[in-house]
Amino acid sequence: MTAIERLWEDFELPIRDALHSADGHSYDVAIDPDAPSGFTVLAPFGLDEMLESDPSWTSSVDGLAAVDLGRKGLLWGGEGSYGSEGFIARLTVDRALIWAIFFMESNPFDRIQLSNNVATFSSTSGAEITVDIDDPRTPISGPVSNRIT
Repeated sequence: MTAIERLWEDFELPIRDALHSADGHSYDVAIDPDAPSGFTVLAPFGLDEMLESDPSWTSSVDGLAAVDLGRKGLLWGGEGSYGSEGFIARLTVDRALIWAIFFMESNPFDRIQLSNNVATFSSTSGAEITVDIDDPRTPISGPVSNRIT
Protein backbone atom coordinates (compact mmCIF):
# COMPACT_ATOMS: atom_id res chain seq x y z
CA MET A 1 0.00 0.00 0.00
CA THR A 2 1.34 3.42 -0.97
CA ALA A 3 1.63 6.40 1.39
CA ILE A 4 -1.27 8.19 -0.31
CA GLU A 5 -3.48 5.11 0.00
CA ARG A 6 -2.70 4.93 3.72
CA LEU A 7 -3.62 8.60 4.15
CA TRP A 8 -6.80 8.16 2.11
CA GLU A 9 -7.99 5.38 4.42
CA ASP A 10 -8.46 8.16 7.01
CA PHE A 11 -9.68 10.67 4.36
CA GLU A 12 -6.52 12.73 4.66
CA LEU A 13 -4.35 14.37 2.01
CA PRO A 14 -0.97 16.11 2.33
CA ILE A 15 -1.13 19.89 2.73
CA ARG A 16 0.58 20.73 -0.54
CA ASP A 17 -0.68 21.81 -3.95
CA ALA A 18 -0.26 18.39 -5.50
CA LEU A 19 -1.69 15.60 -7.61
CA HIS A 20 -1.41 12.11 -6.16
CA SER A 21 -2.22 8.80 -7.81
CA ALA A 22 -2.84 5.55 -5.98
CA ASP A 23 0.24 4.00 -7.62
CA GLY A 24 2.40 6.31 -5.47
CA HIS A 25 3.27 9.02 -8.00
CA SER A 26 2.93 12.62 -6.80
CA TYR A 27 3.35 15.89 -8.71
CA ASP A 28 3.38 19.49 -7.60
CA VAL A 29 0.59 21.52 -9.20
CA ALA A 30 -0.23 25.21 -9.42
CA ILE A 31 -3.57 26.91 -9.97
CA ASP A 32 -3.29 28.69 -13.32
CA PRO A 33 -6.47 30.47 -14.47
CA ASP A 34 -4.86 31.06 -17.89
CA ALA A 35 -4.39 27.32 -18.56
CA PRO A 36 -7.36 25.57 -20.23
CA SER A 37 -7.46 23.11 -17.32
CA GLY A 38 -7.21 25.85 -14.66
CA PHE A 39 -4.01 24.37 -13.26
CA THR A 40 -0.55 23.27 -14.31
CA VAL A 41 1.16 19.98 -13.44
CA LEU A 42 4.75 20.62 -12.35
CA ALA A 43 7.61 18.36 -11.22
CA PRO A 44 7.19 14.99 -9.52
CA PHE A 45 8.19 14.64 -5.87
CA GLY A 46 8.56 11.89 -3.30
CA LEU A 47 5.58 11.82 -0.96
CA ASP A 48 7.33 9.38 1.38
CA GLU A 49 10.20 11.84 1.86
CA MET A 50 7.81 14.72 2.43
CA LEU A 51 5.90 12.78 5.09
CA GLU A 52 9.13 11.65 6.76
CA SER A 53 10.10 15.25 7.40
CA ASP A 54 6.64 16.13 8.80
CA PRO A 55 4.10 13.28 9.06
CA SER A 56 1.46 15.56 10.57
CA TRP A 57 1.36 17.93 7.58
CA THR A 58 -2.00 16.54 6.40
CA SER A 59 -5.54 17.80 6.11
CA SER A 60 -8.76 15.89 6.71
CA VAL A 61 -11.01 16.10 3.66
CA ASP A 62 -14.76 15.94 3.34
CA GLY A 63 -16.85 15.77 0.19
CA LEU A 64 -19.36 18.41 -0.87
CA ALA A 65 -20.12 17.22 -4.42
CA ALA A 66 -20.11 13.85 -6.15
CA VAL A 67 -20.81 12.35 -9.55
CA ASP A 68 -21.54 8.63 -9.68
CA LEU A 69 -19.72 6.98 -12.60
CA GLY A 70 -21.50 3.66 -12.09
CA ARG A 71 -19.09 0.74 -12.44
CA LYS A 72 -16.29 3.25 -13.11
CA GLY A 73 -16.43 4.70 -9.61
CA LEU A 74 -17.06 8.20 -8.36
CA LEU A 75 -15.85 11.76 -8.78
CA TRP A 76 -15.68 13.64 -5.50
CA GLY A 77 -14.87 17.23 -4.62
CA GLY A 78 -14.83 19.05 -1.33
CA GLU A 79 -12.94 20.79 1.40
CA GLY A 80 -9.96 20.36 3.67
CA SER A 81 -9.53 21.18 7.35
CA TYR A 82 -9.08 24.91 6.69
CA GLY A 83 -11.50 27.19 4.82
CA SER A 84 -9.11 27.95 1.98
CA GLU A 85 -8.42 24.30 1.09
CA GLY A 86 -10.12 22.25 -1.59
CA PHE A 87 -9.68 18.86 -3.21
CA ILE A 88 -10.92 16.88 -6.18
CA ALA A 89 -10.65 13.12 -6.59
CA ARG A 90 -11.62 10.05 -8.52
CA LEU A 91 -12.45 6.97 -6.50
CA THR A 92 -13.23 3.34 -7.26
CA VAL A 93 -16.69 1.87 -6.68
CA ASP A 94 -15.41 0.83 -3.22
CA ARG A 95 -14.28 4.45 -2.53
CA ALA A 96 -10.58 3.61 -2.82
CA LEU A 97 -8.41 6.38 -4.26
CA ILE A 98 -7.51 6.43 -7.96
CA TRP A 99 -6.18 10.01 -7.92
CA ALA A 100 -6.62 13.23 -5.92
CA ILE A 101 -5.57 16.84 -6.31
CA PHE A 102 -5.30 19.07 -3.25
CA PHE A 103 -5.13 22.88 -3.37
CA MET A 104 -4.25 25.00 -0.35
CA GLU A 105 -5.88 28.21 -1.68
CA SER A 106 -8.74 27.15 -3.97
CA ASN A 107 -11.55 27.10 -1.40
CA PRO A 108 -13.84 24.04 -1.30
CA PHE A 109 -15.06 22.43 -4.51
CA ASP A 110 -18.84 22.18 -4.41
CA ARG A 111 -19.86 21.56 -8.04
CA ILE A 112 -18.87 18.99 -10.66
CA GLN A 113 -19.85 19.00 -14.33
CA LEU A 114 -19.10 15.97 -16.50
CA SER A 115 -18.94 15.66 -20.28
CA ASN A 116 -17.74 12.26 -21.53
CA ASN A 117 -14.46 11.73 -19.67
CA VAL A 118 -13.79 15.41 -18.90
CA ALA A 119 -14.90 16.87 -15.58
CA THR A 120 -14.92 20.46 -14.37
CA PHE A 121 -14.79 20.99 -10.62
CA SER A 122 -15.85 24.45 -9.42
CA SER A 123 -14.96 25.94 -6.04
CA THR A 124 -16.83 28.35 -3.83
CA SER A 125 -14.27 31.05 -4.81
CA GLY A 126 -14.90 30.54 -8.53
CA ALA A 127 -11.81 28.46 -9.29
CA GLU A 128 -12.48 25.92 -12.06
CA ILE A 129 -10.32 22.85 -12.54
CA THR A 130 -10.93 20.71 -15.65
CA VAL A 131 -9.43 17.24 -15.93
CA ASP A 132 -9.50 14.11 -18.01
CA ILE A 133 -10.91 11.77 -15.36
CA ASP A 134 -8.80 8.87 -16.66
CA ASP A 135 -5.53 10.83 -16.39
CA PRO A 136 -5.64 14.28 -14.78
CA ARG A 137 -2.11 14.99 -16.09
CA THR A 138 -3.44 15.01 -19.67
CA PRO A 139 -3.60 18.62 -20.89
CA ILE A 140 -7.08 19.91 -21.71
CA SER A 141 -7.05 21.90 -24.93
CA GLY A 142 -9.59 24.68 -24.99
CA PRO A 143 -12.98 25.15 -23.41
CA VAL A 144 -15.21 22.18 -22.71
CA SER A 145 -18.64 22.33 -24.34
CA ASN A 146 -21.86 20.40 -23.73
CA ARG A 147 -21.21 20.07 -20.03
CA ILE A 148 -23.64 17.93 -18.08
CA THR A 149 -24.22 18.42 -14.38
